Amino acid sequence: MFGFFERIFSKGVGVPRRPHLGVDIGTVSVKAVEMDMRSGKPAVTNYGLIETGDYLERTNSVLQTSSLSIAEGEAVAVLKALISQMGTRIKDVVATVPAFSSFTSIIDMPVMNEEETAKAVPYQARSLVPLPMSDVTIDWIPIGQFEGREGEKKQRIFLVSVPNEQIRAHKAVFKKAGLNLKMLEVESLSLARSLTTGSQENVLIIDIGAFSSTVVIAGQGLLKYSNQTDFAGNSMTQALTKGLGISVRRAEALKRQRGLSGMAGEYGLSTLMIPFLDVILNEGRKAKEVFEGGGNKVSKIIFSGGGGMMQGIAEYASKQFDLPAEKADPFSLVAYAPEIAPLLKSEGSRLSVATGVGMKLFI
Repeated sequence: MFGFFERIFSKGVGVPRRPHLGVDIGTVSVKAVEMDMRSGKPAVTNYGLIETGDYLERTNSVLQTSSLSIAEGEAVAVLKALISQMGTRIKDVVATVPAFSSFTSIIDMPVMNEEETAKAVPYQARSLVPLPMSDVTIDWIPIGQFEGREGEKKQRIFLVSVPNEQIRAHKAVFKKAGLNLKMLEVESLSLARSLTTGSQENVLIIDIGAFSSTVVIAGQGLLKYSNQTDFAGNSMTQALTKGLGISVRRAEALKRQRGLSGMAGEYGLSTLMIPFLDVILNEGRKAKEVFEGGGNKVSKIIFSGGGGMMQGIAEYASKQFDLPAEKADPFSLVAYAPEIAPLLKSEGSRLSVATGVGMKLFI
């Protein structure tokens, strides 16, 4: 099966370019940005974010899990609350599915035209996707060409597949919430768009959520590598809870307030959290090695997601990788009203995916 209404990698051909919502349903939160065109540039005209707090005590109280399921009832309730909070009347939505709901692979094959590639990729996918082809939607994008060992021309293909059940569930959630879902895409693509459009550099993006972290390499708004790990923000929160003997809510507050630089009693917070952060960074290091093995170069690191806002994380990673590192600012590529600028700046890292998918129809 091919295509999410349009192909996954399409730019929304046939979808009207009018005001709409970019929505990111994460594991414990729902984020949305209202997008429009202003003076020929994508513009954020409104935004909202709701986080469920129960997951801190009950780890099964999440909106989505890596078991490829979405809690439809809870997701609908939170989505309705978010729309009410925003006060928006817009119904059209473009949204994401999380990286852990997709299967991605890099395929090398001989250079051929688009029609021939379209016929060849599904055969390659059968051996790579861990589900029957009838149960998934697949798509691909060429990400480069190179010479093989014997001088033959080869192309590198980024393959992505999403279980049809995930697509069905997302369609049901938005319909029950009274919204019109126009398109879906994998969140990795949204991150690439919001954080690297217009940049000539290849960037390593590490998006740290509550229960999952996504590792992306992208440049010029295009995805070139994507992977994920279940080590994430909650891993570090639990480390503080056990190491300091405090409640999980207190641990979460300490992590957000002090990050890697804070001290608590006789223990440095960083001492307890860094082993788990290092696991996430190692996934980034593996991605960088694979990508640079093809003769490419990663120029810097960008952190996004709630965990990417932690104090000291960019400085620590910069030393580990010997590369510049910074926190995400997806709003550097869009226009926005001056009165919401302070709030957008403070929440920008968490809104990277929603902003990226919201930009999809306008660039």
